[in-house]
Amino acid sequence: MAWHSGDGSKEACLSRFGTHLDGPMITENEVRLALAQVKYPGFSRDIASFGLVKGVVVEGAKVGVLIEVTTSDVNVPKQLEASIRGVVGALSGVQAVEVEMKVTSPLKAVSESVQQGIPGVRHIVAVASGKGGVGKSTVASNLAVALQMEGLKVGLLDCDLYGPSMGLMFGTDRRPTVSDDERMNPIEQYGLKLMGMSFLIEDEAPVILRGPMVTRYTQQFLRQVNWGDLDVLVLDLPPGTGDIQLTIVQTVALAGAVIVTTPQEVALIDARKAVKMFEKVNVKVLGLVENMSYFLCPGDGKKYFLFGEEGGKKEASRLGVPLLGEIPIDIDTRKGGDSGRPIVLTGDKSLVAQAFRNTARQLAALLPR
Repeated sequence: MAWHSGDGSKEACLSRFGTHLDGPMITENEVRLALAQVKYPGFSRDIASFGLVKGVVVEGAKVGVLIEVTTSDVNVPKQLEASIRGVVGALSGVQAVEVEMKVTSPLKAVSESVQQGIPGVRHIVAVASGKGGVGKSTVASNLAVALQMEGLKVGLLDCDLYGPSMGLMFGTDRRPTVSDDERMNPIEQYGLKLMGMSFLIEDEAPVILRGPMVTRYTQQFLRQVNWGDLDVLVLDLPPGTGDIQLTIVQTVALAGAVIVTTPQEVALIDARKAVKMFEKVNVKVLGLVENMSYFLCPGDGKKYFLFGEEGGKKEASRLGVPLLGEIPIDIDTRKGGDSGRPIVLTGDKSLVAQAFRNTARQLAALLPR
């Protein structure tokens, strides 16, 4: 079928349908209005506004529709086709509906995309986890500060649009300024350059975004911020393996990913998923960081493995990647995050700060100078 989007000749599209049927013809506009009633499964938004309708052909009482969709869910194309046949077939005068569905896997779309670096940024490192609650943002923020303390120029981007936390964790509610070329200037705190949604919204304001806007914001944070000259840009990713992660690996070339987990199996299961995702999109996993590794009791000086012992070490060995660090669980770490002063800034007085410094050194050694 020679598809067209409204500006081509109808005659170029006739051959696919065979004999022309005389009589009143339904219009392409009527078909497109009907398609606007079809919701993408799981969303309140329709396929027309999502830009999935790539062509409509009308020949007498026969209608052809071309849809392009990126999904790994085999049920989505089936549901869409059934809905399209239903709404278009219900139009007065329509006798036959043909739906051509072009389906692309998200991972294939990412792997085929052109990745580029960010001007002035030598290395981009993603800090990720398969699930929430493992302290990933705490690890990302302290690692960024620790890398800066090693003499590197460091930036930190909070990529969690729905639950941003960097403003709180770095103790600032400043808003970014905008340069003459309409690019945002990052917030500077403790020698780092910071950016994220928490610097753009009020503390209690909910962020309500769907797929296309999530992609747009993520790309703007990467491409339309004056990061300047950096040795490392640390990306604090949201938990899971969703739209934001795929957008990032599609938009910029990563030096690698650091996976944060806790020792228990329920966290390690999801950490494996994160590792597999990065492997499938050809991003090197630089290593694992085991957070909440143990509790050092100040009373008896003994280590208590509250969430299991050596889970991260065994998993790193199984995956064939380095275990970059084992970070103890500690009350002062939580206090530092709540007060806006990362624990690593306390220096060698803290066992946790020492663990973060050692982890940062291990990570820095994996990045070419």
